[in-house]
Amino acid sequence: MVRRRMMARARLLMLVLLGHLANAVEVPLDLAQPPTITHQSPKDYIIDPRESIVIHCDAKGKPHPSFSWTRNGSHFDVEQHANVHMKSHSGTLVVDISRERAEHYEGVYQCTARNKHGTAVSNNIVVRQPLEFSILRALLKGSPLWSKEKIKPIVIQEGVSLKLPCRPPAGFPPPIVFWMDNNFQRLPQSNRVSQSLNGDLYFSNVLREDSRNDYICYARFPHTQTIQQKQPITVKVLDLDAINDTMAAFYNDTDLFSEEPVDERRPTFLIPAVPSSSKMVLRGHVLEMECIAEGLPTPDISWAKVSGELPATRTSFLHYHKTLRVVNVSEADAGEYRCTARNRHGTAHRTVHVTIKAAPYWINGAPRNLVLAPGENGVVTCRASGTPKPSIRWAMNGIPIDNSPKDPSRNVEDDSIIFSDVQMGSSAVYQCNISNEYGYLLANAFVNVLSEPPRVLTPANKVYQVIKNHPALMDCASFGSPVPQITWFKDSRFGTLDAETHNVHDNGTLEIHVAQSRNSGKYTCVAQNSLGIYENHVHLEVKEATRILKQPEYRVIQRGRSVAFECKVKHDPSLVPTMTWLKDHGELPDDERFIVDSDSLTITDVTEGDAGVYTCIMNTTLDHDSASAELTVVERPEPPTDLELTDQKKRSVQLTWIPGDEHNSPIQKFVIQFEDTLHHHRGHWHNLTEVSGSKTTAHLKLSPYVHYTFRVLAVNSMGVSQPSLPSKVFKTDAAAPDENPADVHGFGTEHDNLVISWKPLSGLQANGPGLHYRVMWRQKMMDSEWTAVTVANNSKFVVSGTPTFVPYEIKVQAVNDYGAAPDPPVAHGYSGEDLPVSAPDSVQAYVLNSTLAEVHWVPVPPKLIRGYLKGYHVYYWRERSLHKNNPHHTEKQILTLNGNHSHAKLPGLHPFSLYSFNVRVYNGKGEGPPSATQQFETPEGVPGAPSSLTVTNTNVDSLSLDWKPPHERNGVLTGYTLKYQPVNSSNELGPEEELALAANETSVTLLNLKYSTRYKFYLNAKTHKGVGPAVTQEALTIMDEAVASRQVDIATQGWFIGLMCAIALLILILLIICFIQRNKGGKYPVKEKEDAHTDPEFQPMKDEDCTFGEYSDNEDHKPLKGSRTPSSGTVKRDDSDDSLVDYGEGGDGQFNEDGSFIGQYSGKSASRDAVEGPESSEAPSPINAMNSLLPAF
Repeated sequence: MVRRRMMARARLLMLVLLGHLANAVEVPLDLAQPPTITHQSPKDYIIDPRESIVIHCDAKGKPHPSFSWTRNGSHFDVEQHANVHMKSHSGTLVVDISRERAEHYEGVYQCTARNKHGTAVSNNIVVRQPLEFSILRALLKGSPLWSKEKIKPIVIQEGVSLKLPCRPPAGFPPPIVFWMDNNFQRLPQSNRVSQSLNGDLYFSNVLREDSRNDYICYARFPHTQTIQQKQPITVKVLDLDAINDTMAAFYNDTDLFSEEPVDERRPTFLIPAVPSSSKMVLRGHVLEMECIAEGLPTPDISWAKVSGELPATRTSFLHYHKTLRVVNVSEADAGEYRCTARNRHGTAHRTVHVTIKAAPYWINGAPRNLVLAPGENGVVTCRASGTPKPSIRWAMNGIPIDNSPKDPSRNVEDDSIIFSDVQMGSSAVYQCNISNEYGYLLANAFVNVLSEPPRVLTPANKVYQVIKNHPALMDCASFGSPVPQITWFKDSRFGTLDAETHNVHDNGTLEIHVAQSRNSGKYTCVAQNSLGIYENHVHLEVKEATRILKQPEYRVIQRGRSVAFECKVKHDPSLVPTMTWLKDHGELPDDERFIVDSDSLTITDVTEGDAGVYTCIMNTTLDHDSASAELTVVERPEPPTDLELTDQKKRSVQLTWIPGDEHNSPIQKFVIQFEDTLHHHRGHWHNLTEVSGSKTTAHLKLSPYVHYTFRVLAVNSMGVSQPSLPSKVFKTDAAAPDENPADVHGFGTEHDNLVISWKPLSGLQANGPGLHYRVMWRQKMMDSEWTAVTVANNSKFVVSGTPTFVPYEIKVQAVNDYGAAPDPPVAHGYSGEDLPVSAPDSVQAYVLNSTLAEVHWVPVPPKLIRGYLKGYHVYYWRERSLHKNNPHHTEKQILTLNGNHSHAKLPGLHPFSLYSFNVRVYNGKGEGPPSATQQFETPEGVPGAPSSLTVTNTNVDSLSLDWKPPHERNGVLTGYTLKYQPVNSSNELGPEEELALAANETSVTLLNLKYSTRYKFYLNAKTHKGVGPAVTQEALTIMDEAVASRQVDIATQGWFIGLMCAIALLILILLIICFIQRNKGGKYPVKEKEDAHTDPEFQPMKDEDCTFGEYSDNEDHKPLKGSRTPSSGTVKRDDSDDSLVDYGEGGDGQFNEDGSFIGQYSGKSASRDAVEGPESSEAPSPINAMNSLLPAF
């Protein structure tokens, strides 16, 4: 989106530029043309007495124009003034006023430039001195700038309004007014105190702090750079009582503004004084209106336009909303404006009616020069507007047009001159003067009648470079009369341009809306008129845009470490890039810690001064790209300082401190530590409390009998600061303990004792010297007296001779030399445990199913447990299976129940079994005696899988199965179920057969099976409760002998053995030929040609092992070495003189189906015999040898 906006903006600027170019007619200076004024001084020329007067007037033309001046309407002869000279080749006047007073040269000047084709005139240039110079001269003569009247001190009651007048001297431009004190410091202004547009200082209401004796108004004159000041004004602001007390002292030489008490009041206006006023401003100037109100409290000012909205982009509010400023006003800004003053007591309004007048201004710009060919038509337009409507006067060559020679081709119509069928010699300069009471416009426009063939002014072969996806503009600035037509071509005169992507502007410039790489190349612009044709060539190069691929990223780094910013850039390789790094939009510091590489910036040993915004800029000659990232340098905070103890009390103190530098990482918290030099060695610091990082004070609760020293640490995201310097020592007085020991427990380690333990108090908790403990105990619910002992330097006490496991009440109280702690709470405990003395009663079992039984009992009374009840243990074991063949089982199992229970379920039992069990209670000491052993029987269940299944006696259509009964019969077996089904080669199961077998059977023979077929078998055992899991087995019936006799092993066949032997013999012969060929080293007739034209694709054998190369189907169709076979399969003689055809009989080369050459090498033709000589008698090729051994097909 940003790139599109940038491209649109660039395109708009280019179109504006093209508009200006189209509107400007530039006649080459080598052609005849009337004068054109190129530079002149402004209409108002203010003399600077420190420099010479320079009135500019420059013009061009062919021939070069001559210059003359008028002053106040009369000819100004430069030769008659020794201090005046005119610059050569220019009409610029230079007046040396160092030897003569400047006012002698004040006046209205006008420059005239003429040649034989016409006359151009400049504006009326008013040369005068600034108004302040007359004041300065008066000052030099002793006349004051400001009146020297004595300004009496102003005594005023607090709350009333006040105006301090300035009334600076007049000047042009007006002076800049400001109020300062004796120390040249600007006086503070606010909503209550502000300066008006005329420089007066207004107070909406005065306060006591407004009293001072140096209210000084200054006026600065911009043109002369001088400052003048008014006499200081003294203001004394008093309340009513103070005024009454001091009235006598100031009565004779003060102005007393009020004697009544000042109450709050609604606003009233000081400026404007009347409810409705009017203001006129010229178009294009600045509209300023002000409303200053007094009141108590200070009123707020707001503005609105009654007849519309304020122009937001051109409106601003100054002087705390008291001045409304609208810049570049237009007729639309006329209307009524209202300002409102408001405080809590009411509102007040003022209305200003604004009218807009306008000096003449161009509607479509100044008139343009006109170049016409003989016989052409044209118009010079001088169109302007203004309020009131301006008048227009025409002149030709500086002479009113009514007094100029008549021209039948010229017709004046109000603001236009129409030319028809112009002829050579009609060239002239026309002036239009548009004026009203607020100003005037004067413009020159020449009409130049020329007959010229076209020419292109753009340099030939100019190279334009542009970034891809940006607009491209290629100039074809031309001149000719008549105006030539411009046509563009790419690469050649036949390369037309796409109208959708290309546009030719009126001035001949070719624009490519969005340049792409394909647009690069040579372009030709052709200028043509009736007198000729002209071509010019330019070149366009479209470059890749410079883009930052990886931008630097925001970094937070700890001081002292290194940081790197990456800035990886992609750019057009033909452009020379320059990488620049900036810090905070300025140059990098001149420091060796800043290391700039091709695509990165590294800062080592980072300091806090390195924090800021870093920008990488990649510049090329055509474009640039930039990216920025911020560096924040952080560090652990500095330690707090200036620790101070205040509000010191017996048990508390207030600690304050000043935070240290947080190093760009906010302080999260402060940690307050203390050191107790009374109970510990120095250097043992303990955390006391933490407070938020926004606080700088903490109220600390302290313990008695401690010598405190405090310090504070600051914590931020980077870590913990160094500790602050220690505070002064703060000592607290000793006192009785505030608290008793915690974690008081009573328990027994033997059956006849009670151990009382507690957590001792720390030194801070002792509150004083002589710490010891009063340990008290008694049996619970016995209403006996407390037994107490004193224990020091220990945290437990053992009471002996107690009854077994009885409850006790226990208390432990802290005591020191200053008294005892408050009465401690009562803790409870028990004396030691012993083994239970009784077993559970009424134990019985209920069988729920074949694998689950539930046991019930009556719990043991607590007194007989003699300790903390931990739970019950149920011991149970399988005596034997109820089947006569199963052995006895005596392994015991334990079911543990935590807590008080009266029943439990025994899971995982074996069906059809006899079980025994008993129950025992246990406490912290151990188990009690067992209950009487009881028994129960589990009913039958489904049996386990048969223990084995094997296949025997496999035949063509039958087999036998043997099995053994299940190990876990879980009841009386009632029989077996056998299922089986065939399985094909893809493991798909066939139809299932089922067979019921008696319980006493352990084998079965299956008949009528299919031969050579795999079968899958499933065998289950059964009881009265159901069928148990199956055991599986697979088996394969054997093949029928009749079928087997028809399937003979190929490896035993005689013909196959003979074929293998023939192949082996053939390979042996080939190997022998190979070795003979290598040892003999002979060549066949085309050896030399083969050496010169070796085909790398054909490798008949490898030299290393004398074996043939890899064989592939493709090689069947490859030519022999030395031959070149085209894609058509024919042999061409054009490629080589050594075609195999030359060596065949009759010239026709033939190949077998396997690609071998059929014809025998019988020597070359007669012509070749003469050249080749004895080489024709060389040994034949091994390939032919092989072919001779193969049978013909």
